[in-house]
Amino acid sequence: MSAAQKYPAPAVMGPESIMSKKAHGTSATPVQENLRWNVDRSVADRICNFNRHYAEHSGYFKTVPEFLNETNDTPADKEITFYDSNTGKPLFYAPRGRTMEQFIKESRNHGWPSFRDDEVEWKNVRVLMNGETVSVDGTHLGHNLPDGKGSRYCINLVCVAGNPTK
Repeated sequence: MSAAQKYPAPAVMGPESIMSKKAHGTSATPVQENLRWNVDRSVADRICNFNRHYAEHSGYFKTVPEFLNETNDTPADKEITFYDSNTGKPLFYAPRGRTMEQFIKESRNHGWPSFRDDEVEWKNVRVLMNGETVSVDGTHLGHNLPDGKGSRYCINLVCVAGNPTK
């Protein structure tokens, strides 16, 4: 894909201005105080708000027992909602259209939680022309790295470890 790629629907393209400088890097606020799964808050803040290209290390999610326990404990007919670490808005739901085992297997194969189009909350997520995947509020989430099955959103766990806002 070229640097000026338009990704196919249902991906919602966003303007580069989403990631303009704000009060706290590319976001109006820092990450929440008590992120889910006990992820590292300083790493989350750096990757979510002061970064456009880098990621948590490959396989980081496999080192987070609280997250792995939740995936193991989620009943087959339920899904996990992943929330913006800054705003608490829902961003992804998994698994949708596949099993938890398939979601985890694909994520392990690629090194990051890997979501498909049906698992994205398009009201709150945008894809920039270069594939960077962001929240509408300026949180860097990861990148869209399409494969033979379509769009695949490789997302930093620390960026989707927020708690829901009330």
